[in-house]
Amino acid sequence: MSDFRRFTGTKSYLTDPGLEAAVNCSLTLERPLLVKGEPGTGKTQLATAIAEELSMDLIHWSVKSTTRAQDGLYIYDTVQRLYDARFGEGDVKDIRHYIKYGPLGRAFAADKRVVLLIDEIDKADIEFPNDLLDELDRMRFHIMETDETVAAVNRPVVIMTSNNEKELPDAFLRRCVFHFIDFPEQQRMKQIVRVHHPHLDDKLVDQALRAFYRLRGVDRLRKRPSTSELIDWLLVLHRSGLEVERLEKEVPFLGVLIKKEQDQNTVDEKSGRWKN
Repeated sequence: MSDFRRFTGTKSYLTDPGLEAAVNCSLTLERPLLVKGEPGTGKTQLATAIAEELSMDLIHWSVKSTTRAQDGLYIYDTVQRLYDARFGEGDVKDIRHYIKYGPLGRAFAADKRVVLLIDEIDKADIEFPNDLLDELDRMRFHIMETDETVAAVNRPVVIMTSNNEKELPDAFLRRCVFHFIDFPEQQRMKQIVRVHHPHLDDKLVDQALRAFYRLRGVDRLRKRPSTSELIDWLLVLHRSGLEVERLEKEVPFLGVLIKKEQDQNTVDEKSGRWKN
């Protein structure tokens, strides 16, 4: 049992028992960890924290709508090879010079275990998750152009994030460890704030947090302000020299927290006192 708990967060990334258990289950089973939660709950930063605590390198793969699993393994840069052939640069006879590993390929080829962050996996085509796990199961890939096989010596620690833009296949979910990161409660958020702003006045922090959660509680917001926006807002409040008492009646510098015109209108409708 003593070998099970290996991740407990870092000085800059605070965790809770549920998240720690999910990470350590993933490490023990050597299965990918799928992390969901609204933007600003620290999904992406989790991989950085794991890499830091376990003293591993981090490889970040940011997924787009056009991303394929093959892109993560390698690409054959034919354009560069044609350019070199035309202008006499490089050894065009050696195709290996034009094989470029993707994030997954680099994780497999690494001489030591790494953390691989596959960020916003739900942005890709519906077939991408299953194709990806097939590659992770095999832990090897073949380069057709050079007839070489790259086999991983160490299975990477795989962290995948999702913003719930689309449903993920059941077969994919069965092969992952899952955790949903809830948005922090006010007391927990105060601890997070103190990590980033240890010297801010307590009265300012307490009053700002009350205003922040009051704002998040407004109905019909399309994008509720996140942790990172709160951190920025507190810095603005501190440097502005604002009287803390004003936060009891209004939310100044609203543009730091609210980023959609419809939401600003919603807030204005809710309380005419909340103005920039």
